[in-house]
Amino acid sequence: MIETGTDRTRVLVVGGGMVAHRFTERLRDEDTARRFDITVVGEEPVRPYDRVHLTDVLRGRACGELELGRPLMWSDPCVHLRSGDPVSALHLEQRTVECLSGEVIGWDRLVLATGADGRRPPIEGVDLPGVFLYRSLDDVLGIARQAETLLAGWTGSAEPGPPAVVLGGGLLGLEAAGALVEMGLDVTVVQSRGHVLSDQLDSGGGALLGRLVEEAGVHIHTGARADRIVAGADGAAGAVSCGGDLLEAQLIVMATGVRPRDELAVAQGIATASHGGILIDDCCRTNVPDVYAIGDVATVDGALPGLIAPGNRQADVLAGLLLGRDGSRLGALDDAARLKFPGVGAASFGDAFATTSGAVSVLYADPTARAYKRLVLSDDGRTLLGGMLVGDDGAYSMLRPLLGHELGADPATFLMPEAASAAPSVDLPDDALVCSCNSVTAGQIASAVRDGGCTTVAEISASTQACTTCGSCEPLVRRILDRQLASMGRTVSHAMCEHFSMSRRELFDAVQISGARTFSKILERHGTGGDGCDICKPAIASILAHLTSAHALDPDRAPLQDTNDRVLANMQKDGSYSVVPRIPGGEITPDGLVAIGTIAKEFGLYTKVTGAQRIDMFGARLDELPAIWERLIDAGFESGHAYGKALRNVKSCVGSSWCRYGVRDSVGMAVALELRYRGVRSPHKLKFGVSGCARECAEARSKDVGVIATEKGWNLYVGGNGGFNPRHSDLLAQDLDDDALVTAIDRFVVYYIRTADRLQRTARWVEDLDGGIEGLRQVIFEDSLGICADLDAYMQDHVESYQDDWRQVLEDPERRRQFVSFVNAPDSHDEHLRYVPERAQHRPIRAGERHELQAS
Repeated sequence: MIETGTDRTRVLVVGGGMVAHRFTERLRDEDTARRFDITVVGEEPVRPYDRVHLTDVLRGRACGELELGRPLMWSDPCVHLRSGDPVSALHLEQRTVECLSGEVIGWDRLVLATGADGRRPPIEGVDLPGVFLYRSLDDVLGIARQAETLLAGWTGSAEPGPPAVVLGGGLLGLEAAGALVEMGLDVTVVQSRGHVLSDQLDSGGGALLGRLVEEAGVHIHTGARADRIVAGADGAAGAVSCGGDLLEAQLIVMATGVRPRDELAVAQGIATASHGGILIDDCCRTNVPDVYAIGDVATVDGALPGLIAPGNRQADVLAGLLLGRDGSRLGALDDAARLKFPGVGAASFGDAFATTSGAVSVLYADPTARAYKRLVLSDDGRTLLGGMLVGDDGAYSMLRPLLGHELGADPATFLMPEAASAAPSVDLPDDALVCSCNSVTAGQIASAVRDGGCTTVAEISASTQACTTCGSCEPLVRRILDRQLASMGRTVSHAMCEHFSMSRRELFDAVQISGARTFSKILERHGTGGDGCDICKPAIASILAHLTSAHALDPDRAPLQDTNDRVLANMQKDGSYSVVPRIPGGEITPDGLVAIGTIAKEFGLYTKVTGAQRIDMFGARLDELPAIWERLIDAGFESGHAYGKALRNVKSCVGSSWCRYGVRDSVGMAVALELRYRGVRSPHKLKFGVSGCARECAEARSKDVGVIATEKGWNLYVGGNGGFNPRHSDLLAQDLDDDALVTAIDRFVVYYIRTADRLQRTARWVEDLDGGIEGLRQVIFEDSLGICADLDAYMQDHVESYQDDWRQVLEDPERRRQFVSFVNAPDSHDEHLRYVPERAQHRPIRAGERHELQAS
């Protein structure tokens, strides 16, 4: 029997998920007297990980990046983690549990955090190969492997890809569908109810969301249930029978709800709900003394929320209870939810369906602008009770903390397209919940600044854990920080780093006016001393790239660059590099495809078609890069700038050239834009999209610059981005002709480059602009600042002076000498030299290399 302490209270946590981790972390951090000895027993053979961002694994994120918390916590002598050995039996009388391995662990306090399993619908064929749940890391890795296998062997046309079906049109199902479409699969979502996200949205919001999701490439099949999964010729899943329709599917993902893992409790007579889940009170206590339940296995007032925010609240309340804090209660359930789907915004919070007696709704619906917003208010129209946002959900982070409070303004103003820009004027009460994932209020954030001395968002996150889970509250945390500092009479610092007291925007203006054009001169004239750092050096490199035409690898510039810019390629985790040639608009000739294949084969590179309509070649050594570039340039390619804070790509659909829905030549416009803005260096990477019709197959509204064709011209959207904190773009102008469109984009890009903060995406920049999107319109179309002529002139000069980074290296012997594996490398390749890989070897072994390695 395992005993984990003799003079401390033994706390045993059964389950190793996010809520179990949260409870362990809170109890350990606040147990300063070291009264508790904590053991966590997890079923999965890994440390607790971030299940909220599991879908990112399908987008290429490394599994290790999902690991939660501080690894040092598990080396604490009072904390013990036992992974991959689940509890198989619970013995209440003996106060022990038995693990699958036979080990017995004793406890004084038992916390059941066993979570929930994905629910398999009771239909024929759910156990066939190719059918997956969508719940654990192992599930997602299995889906990724199946998708990659299907894509590698796909013999159909380029579009659509291999067929996949997602059962369930809720948050998780749509999120999975979005990731699979990005991978290249042809995805259909089957939803038994009349519209997607039916637990969060009404029929109006659900109908619009369905259209947006379909425009992003996902087929929606509503109002029917899957009744059978049919095997294909190979014995694996081949189709889904659904209400009389047969949907072809070589990959099936089930996201049809969850089932609480309450079997241990049931076996020992611990009270459970009729629909499943362990019954707890508002302190997380079960009906058995010293036994508690938290997370997805816990039922409060008949509710099984299945969301991380309520689970974290339970973890905090239980930690407080064990530590002896009085008055800690669960309170009202926070079931706010926000969809994570690239380029598609949807969120709901509070009483979104207006079930409260006397509640009234304020509705804003604009089908042409793809927006549907509903706020639910008290009968006097003043107190916010809930809401739902579809299409434009930028006001979510501002509105959700105001639940239960008076809005203090006309509700309609919060629903306008510019609502997000009004956030700075909102004073949040101290009890407003800003970070629902970690139960952090506005008062706690203000206190961290006022009493805790925090002066940055990073310091607030370390102090309160705000922004550490989903990250959607970061803009609001930053605003509270700035307002609190200002109220304390302190200047809100926008210092870039310890070497420069100015923000990037202020430093840009100073450098432009002073004429300093080297880092040492800039540091001498505008800095505060020192030698610079990894923050200010790349920022100044970006400023100088805009103000001069010098190459990134010139002697006075190379030391300023980030790792990737320094070698004009992307370093991978095994130390090799990837090479990404530019393929404007995704348009490539057969000869170009053959050339890339030949080069990749010659150098033994792994190739992948990216979501940006380009081909990435992985596994190159540093000394091989010039030779690879030379071959690519000879074949008509140039640098795709995948390594730089620059324009990465312009994604396009096939437009009027091929598509029966296309109204304009989206490919031609995408090619023209990519060639115009190639090489533009900016505060952060830039991504464009051009769609040939309103179906939006290029996902333009999730891009920094999005262009959508209409019968009358082009609609221009700006300030969108995907990633961990996605934002739908704003409509800047409608029905522009080709010349007007290019001029508007010119001015937007240059104005952003000159005024954005360090590493600030256009999404955050647009939110922070004075006057928001309307102010931006005035700058670009009305020349309200009198700078348009300067912006136009800069862009024209850039277009005329553009030179390819790779070609400049090849033509300059001094620059080319930087691409050697070590300082005294010979000029010619030594045929006796062998490059031996270390532990991690991710690229394919080249022809003959296996023999060489064995011989060496």
